Amino acid sequence: MSEIKVGVLGARGRMGSESVRAIEAAEGLSLVAAIDHDDPIEQLLDAGADVVVDFTSPSVVMDNLRFCLANGIHAVVGTSGFDDARIAEVRELASASPDVGVLIVPNFSIGAVLMMRFAQIAAPYYESVEVVELHHPDKVDAPSGTATRTAELIAEARAAAGTGPVPDATTSDPLGARGAVVEGIHVHAVRARGLVAHQEVLFGDVGETLTIRHDSVHRESFMPGVVAGVRGVGARPGVTVGLDAVLGLE
Repeated sequence: MSEIKVGVLGARGRMGSESVRAIEAAEGLSLVAAIDHDDPIEQLLDAGADVVVDFTSPSVVMDNLRFCLANGIHAVVGTSGFDDARIAEVRELASASPDVGVLIVPNFSIGAVLMMRFAQIAAPYYESVEVVELHHPDKVDAPSGTATRTAELIAEARAAAGTGPVPDATTSDPLGARGAVVEGIHVHAVRARGLVAHQEVLFGDVGETLTIRHDSVHRESFMPGVVAGVRGVGARPGVTVGLDAVLGLE
């Protein structure tokens, strides 16, 4: 089996540089391009990249995907900012390149993927649920993609089970203390130095609560997911959201 040739976009950033090291160390993968904001993306073509890992920024990631799709390069995307509208835009772009796979991953941590799955399972059984995500203060978006995706999965599971809306008697919240609302689920974002990436899902019912929490204390925790995504994206043409399918959880 030939090696997969991999390019990393955003290669000098925190996640990009960690991905460069992980790809260089992974069996069956070959790092052929490490590109940052001041490098020409055409280096991917010169290097013959099969797959790109994108850890850039929401302002440039769509242009990167257009380039990859137009040139037959599979893409594993860890950049944030992919709401339903943006994912729909990617699906439309990808329809013109049916053999190319795009894997959009809100969180590459295996533990975070399992945390989301466990929350989805628990969601229909509790009257109340809220999500709290905690990250370092250099993170530019809030709520996190993981928290947004978690809330969406919880809402889908509750709707499928016929669970009613989450109770909340709040009628006055001029300062926004109740946080964001994603598909009817409250999501709260904390930003503090010393944190990396953490999330709690709080469930409540009469007489009991259930807390599902995941903590990433180092960016190395995301690398097994990045490597799995690189290895699996070529077998999944079109647009896939989340690592679930790659990990066999669907």
